[in-house]
Amino acid sequence: MSRIGKAPITLPGGVEVSVGKNNLVTVKGPKGSLNQQIDPDLTVDINGAIVTVQRPTDQKRHKTVHGLYRSLINNMVTGVSTGFKANIELIGVGYRAANTGKLLELTLGYSHPILFMLPDEVNLETKQDKGGNPTIIMECIDKQLLGQVSAKIRGFRKPEPYKGKGVRFVGEIVRRKLGKTGAKKK
Repeated sequence: MSRIGKAPITLPGGVEVSVGKNNLVTVKGPKGSLNQQIDPDLTVDINGAIVTVQRPTDQKRHKTVHGLYRSLINNMVTGVSTGFKANIELIGVGYRAANTGKLLELTLGYSHPILFMLPDEVNLETKQDKGGNPTIIMECIDKQLLGQVSAKIRGFRKPEPYKGKGVRFVGEIVRRKLGKTGAKKK
């Protein structure tokens, strides 16, 4: 039983959902438009401002994709109405972030700066508060794309467990390890 798949999706004002040929679901809203191909066995019902996803049988495959596609449609509705945001902070001496348009330049302690070109759908802003860590703020209507770009940036210098330096999400907890404790006394 997929509890997530059975939950209805309530559409906020200004958001339209349509199902096209080959189960292509299109969601249009104030921030843009997104498309998602849905499994051909599932049906998407639109009743006014409520969208539900139905599965034909209780087979294991139908149960697994039922909740998945309901969540994907819900993420598209949330994305075109309010959008998604990811905050990444750089922790370390000399770590910097700067952007010119869609080009992100990171200085992460390597012998060279890292240049990363973001997709057109992702909006980027970098901040450096006095006495604080450099912060990268990204906004996008596509949650999947935003997560993929965020993970790629984090992968340039993952947080290490001894000093905690690296690139991490704001609020992410890094498990710290103890270093060498010195010579043991007998």
